[in-house]
Amino acid sequence: MGDGDEGLFGPDSVTWQMHGDPVMWIAGVRALYFQALHPRAVRGVIQNSDFRKDAWGRLLRTANFVGTITYGTTEAAEKAGARVRAIHRHLTATDPDSGERYGVDEPDLLLWVHCAEIDSYLQVGHRSGFPLTDRQADAYVDEQREAARLVGLDPAAVPADTAGLAAYFERVRPELAAGPEAYEVDAFLRRPPIHPLLVPAREVLWRRVAALAYAALPPYAHLLYGRPAPAPGTVTRRLRATGSILRAVPAELRWKLPPGHILKAMARLGPEARPSPYKLRGPAAILDEAGRARRIDGGGGTRWGKPG
Repeated sequence: MGDGDEGLFGPDSVTWQMHGDPVMWIAGVRALYFQALHPRAVRGVIQNSDFRKDAWGRLLRTANFVGTITYGTTEAAEKAGARVRAIHRHLTATDPDSGERYGVDEPDLLLWVHCAEIDSYLQVGHRSGFPLTDRQADAYVDEQREAARLVGLDPAAVPADTAGLAAYFERVRPELAAGPEAYEVDAFLRRPPIHPLLVPAREVLWRRVAALAYAALPPYAHLLYGRPAPAPGTVTRRLRATGSILRAVPAELRWKLPPGHILKAMARLGPEARPSPYKLRGPAAILDEAGRARRIDGGGGTRWGKPG
């Protein structure tokens, strides 16, 4: 392997392997759906950005941030975090009912956005067939406390394993609701504005992606949105089928899409830095017994088990 900077996580981390999987795009859409169910958090987005016209740009900027802090150098990751903190520091939102004005960088709001995102990555990855043992799932949640630090959270106040993540969702559930802003996000994700020539592709491809991401939410989220979803077993089968299709696309082809974080990391560190789920199947993983992990699914209490 090369002598370059491995960044915040490095090729030996669960984060490095999992964030290179193509189903992370579906997970990102699920995260948007989930995050929008916190009224105070989603107001901060709607009131401080031209979400209706630049939602695609927001999604791509988020993906670029995740790619930078996962595969970029330590300096690049720290700079990306500093930019996010500087932007959030000056933004506020207003509660339309009480008139309260509050900062979008309140720790409770940042924590919700973080946990909803990490839960989405874990759930979609796991249910689509990405191999994770209990301890690897715990390790991923622990690793992501570094990402939480970058956006301004105290890592000590962030869940360190999947059991802690499940407990967090149980605490926060009473605060969740599908308000007008959540329905704005839902409407955009179902029918995003695009060039007229691309409308057929949106109807055939994108709506299926959005529908699958929505279906992958925990059942209580479907109740809040007031829109039903297939049974969890059906959703898992669809996620596994979609994951198989996406993973059949050669990685080298997928990674050439801008901004190319993975290829840059491999050029910096050498070909052994190539992310792959098979690297999580070494002897230690094979012998790994059930650990502390729980299949969280936004707060569910069942054991973390095999997909299906």
